[in-house]
Amino acid sequence: MQRVSMQMIKEMEKKESVTVIKETVNVSGNVGLKTFAFLVKQLFELPRKARESGADVILFSSMVTASLSYLIDSRVSIPMVTINHGRDVTLPVTIYQWFVPRIFAHLDGVISVSRATREECIKRGMEPEQGVALPNGFDLDKLENFPDKQTSRTDLNRQFQIPFEGKFALLTVGRQVKRKGHEWFIRNVLPRIESKVVYMVVGDGPEFENVKRAVADSGQQDKVFLLGRQPDEILKEAYSASDLFVMPNIPVEGDMEGFGIVLLEANMARTPAVAADLEGIKDVITNGENGYRIPALEPELFAQKVDEVLRGDLTVFSENTRNFVKKKFSWQTVTEEYLNYLEKVIDEQ
Repeated sequence: MQRVSMQMIKEMEKKESVTVIKETVNVSGNVGLKTFAFLVKQLFELPRKARESGADVILFSSMVTASLSYLIDSRVSIPMVTINHGRDVTLPVTIYQWFVPRIFAHLDGVISVSRATREECIKRGMEPEQGVALPNGFDLDKLENFPDKQTSRTDLNRQFQIPFEGKFALLTVGRQVKRKGHEWFIRNVLPRIESKVVYMVVGDGPEFENVKRAVADSGQQDKVFLLGRQPDEILKEAYSASDLFVMPNIPVEGDMEGFGIVLLEANMARTPAVAADLEGIKDVITNGENGYRIPALEPELFAQKVDEVLRGDLTVFSENTRNFVKKKFSWQTVTEEYLNYLEKVIDEQ
C-alpha cells in the first residue's frame, strides 16, 4: 500500500491542475509504532493543514489512515475520501471490524482497488453509491529495464542451482500466507502438469514450513525451488527467467487478494499468468490478454491451462501481455480516473 501510494502521489504531482500536499511516513522497521505515531500526529495537525492550505479534498491512502476521519470529521469542512486495498477492509480483528463501518460513515467517498474489495466494503456498511472500484496503477518506468531471459537464467542457476535447461520456468511471488495457495499448488497442481517445468517461489511468511513440507511430501525437490525473500535485483531476474507466472490463490475466510500487483510486475517482464479466478485477481487478468483465470480449487483445470499456455505461441502471447498492461494499468491512465472521481465528490458537496 505504501509503494502504491507513493507512485500515485508522484503521478498526481505531474498534473498542472493538481497541487498535492503530502503527509507521509516510511513505515519500514517497526511498522506498528511508526504508524501509531503518524496517526496521533495527524489527528492534531491534519485539520489545521487542510484549512490553511485551502485544500479541496483529503485523500487517505488506506482504511488505516482513514480511521482519522472518525475523529476529525467535526473539524474538517472539506470532503474526505479513502483508497482501500483488501486486507485493510477484511482484517479479522473484532474491534477493527466494529470500527470499519464507523469509518465509512464519516467518509464522502471510497475508492476500492477492485470490485471484490468494493463488495467487502458494502458488506461492512458502505452505501453502494458511496464508493467505486478503480484499479491500482503501475510505475512502468521502474520496470522498463529487465535483464534478458538467458542472462537471468544463467545467474539464477549459479546462485540457486536451478536446472533451467530443457524446461519451462514457473514463478510465484508473494508473502507465504494460506490464501496464496502455495502448498495447495505444490500438492495438487504441480504433479498434474505434463510439461517439463521448474517452479520458483519467491517470498517468505508464516506458511513457509508448510510449503517446505509439501515439497518433501510430494517428492518434487527437483522441481521446486524456495528462494525466500529476495532483493529487487533478484526478483527482476526471476520475472525475466520465467515463462509463466502462477497465482494459485485459495479462498480463506477473513482474508482476500485485494488486487495482485505482482501479476502486473510479471506481465511487464513479458511473463503471462495463470491464476485463480478470485477476488481482486478478477480485475487484473483479462483472459487471453495477459493470462487466464481458473476457478479456484480446480487442480486439473489449472494444470491443463498451464500446459496449454506453455505449448502455445508463448513468444507472441508474452509480448502482447506486456503491451496490454502498459496500456491499461499505467499510472497516467489510472490517475486520470482517480482525479475524475475526486472532482465528482468535490462537486457533490
